[in-house]
Amino acid sequence: MVRGFGLVAGGVLLGGLADLGTARDAGADSGPTVYTRADWGAQPPRRAGRILDHRPDHIVVHHTATPNVTDYSMEQAFALSRAIQRYHMHHNGWNDTGQQFTISRGGIVMEGRDNTLPAVRAGRHLLGAHVAGHNSHTVGIENEGDYMSATPPDTLLEALTHTCAWLCLRYGLDPGRAIVGHRDFNATNCPGDRLYGALPRLREDTAALLAALRQQLIHNDRSVPGFPDIPEENIPSYPDAPVGEVAVEYHHGPV
Repeated sequence: MVRGFGLVAGGVLLGGLADLGTARDAGADSGPTVYTRADWGAQPPRRAGRILDHRPDHIVVHHTATPNVTDYSMEQAFALSRAIQRYHMHHNGWNDTGQQFTISRGGIVMEGRDNTLPAVRAGRHLLGAHVAGHNSHTVGIENEGDYMSATPPDTLLEALTHTCAWLCLRYGLDPGRAIVGHRDFNATNCPGDRLYGALPRLREDTAALLAALRQQLIHNDRSVPGFPDIPEENIPSYPDAPVGEVAVEYHHGPV
């Protein structure tokens, strides 16, 4: 488990600590509390996760299309990560779980694909398998639940905001441009109408938290990465969402 900091953004307390000064170095290991693959009992990958020599330029929000459980326990969260990995490896035939991070309805943040945390700390991109044609430049976050008609719980949204702010800080991303839904790249309903509708607020809350984190780095005389230019081929194409798409647990559309 990697413990992180807390901060107030958009009137919501994130991570349990209100004083930014209590955070560990935001340029290194601080961020949300992230449970590692060892914590949730991951199977070994068929091949080690591939770290690319560049940083990503988008964060893609997904939903798992699984039941909206009321069990917010750590045991449920860890079981979710194991179930996703089994499906991705044994049904899809992939090397490992596809996404870089998973967040439970209880707000528990977990490392996904092998080598994700080392890649983030190095400011590099870990190649995933979660969005067709764009895995080379996107970080995927799976959010537990089905949000076509249900509203995501605050516990999940708070953890998602915290995670996005940390990733934007590490990679020098602008939340207003970087945070997108799976349907912005591929013809799918993922991450569901209600979670997709929450993305504007997610971008605003992430930007507020990120601004405080960047200011803290400046105060501590640490470098702050600038926002990168996004190549035209990496910009979302915003295809129409399909009508009558069958929801399959853990599938979440084209990958």
